[in-house]
Amino acid sequence: MSSTPSNSDPSVEEKQPESVLQKRFRRFRSLKRGWYSFLILSTLYVLSFGTSLVINEKALCVKYEGSYYFPAFSGFYDAKTFGQRRIGAANYRILKDEMAAADEGNWVLLPFYPYGTSENFLRELEGEPPHAPSAEHWLGTDLAGRDVFARLVHGFWYSLTFAIGVVLLSYTLGVLVGAIFGFFGGRIDIYGQRLVEVWAGLPFLYTVMIVASIVTPNIVWLTALVALFSWMGITYYIRGEFYREKAKDYVSAAIAIGESRRSIMLRHILPNALTPIISFAPFALVGAISAIVSLDFLGFGLPVPTPSWGELMDQGLQTLRSGDYHLILSPLLALFSTLLMVVFIGEAVREAFDPKVFSRLR
Repeated sequence: MSSTPSNSDPSVEEKQPESVLQKRFRRFRSLKRGWYSFLILSTLYVLSFGTSLVINEKALCVKYEGSYYFPAFSGFYDAKTFGQRRIGAANYRILKDEMAAADEGNWVLLPFYPYGTSENFLRELEGEPPHAPSAEHWLGTDLAGRDVFARLVHGFWYSLTFAIGVVLLSYTLGVLVGAIFGFFGGRIDIYGQRLVEVWAGLPFLYTVMIVASIVTPNIVWLTALVALFSWMGITYYIRGEFYREKAKDYVSAAIAIGESRRSIMLRHILPNALTPIISFAPFALVGAISAIVSLDFLGFGLPVPTPSWGELMDQGLQTLRSGDYHLILSPLLALFSTLLMVVFIGEAVREAFDPKVFSRLR
């Protein structure tokens, strides 16, 4: 006779049921284009924090007369520090050739792509800028003689950091306001909604122009400013979710056992109201990236000479008639690829959080 294994048998492993979050994450991973886009984009963004170690005009390490210097980490070194006969900062590309020719035991370790975002190459390259792509400058130079590839890669970090900051700030404010409106309701909801509608009616571009004329905008100022005009939409969704959830039995049970209002809002209702936040976040990221590129293109974005895709597009538009297409194609392709991956991620997230079994992604 065959015996059935009892539940007390340690050799029998009980499979733990998956939580709702685990099921959604598994569904998200099954959507390959969204999952691979997430891996690629997140990997590139993490690597972008070390861009200065790969793309930089400053040397990583210099050995000169028995001493070691680390310009990429320590900052500015005068040319005379290393015996160069020039005024200003040391040119480490030329210094490397000079030390190799002298053969005195001194050496320079340069980054993989030894060109910076702000240095111009008008003295090193022949002809008027912009220069066409070459083996040294992969995407050529811009109208100021600066390396396009270096500015494009650094612009990726600025664009994505700005977008993530805007989404985090605007969603935090929108969730807070929407939760208060939806939970308390009544006059707080009615009067609060009218104030939100008044704030939503303020002209965003005029406000940016006024602020830009008063102070020099930077990434922190722009992130806060755009976030202040981007939080209203998520407020309506969170307000509706809180209205729906607070009518359910588990909220009544929490009130009956004496839970505080803050505990009910944060511990009970909010986790069940996060679906619109997670589903809309990638698409809000697309809007924020488009916003910073548009502001840079119009001249109200990051200050010169901060590398940005919008500024490169503006230069590319000015040089279309002269046939220098690399200035417009490079940032356009970078922007298109980034937004396409974010949209793929957004569709996969929306599919993973969709309660329906079938959708157009299947």
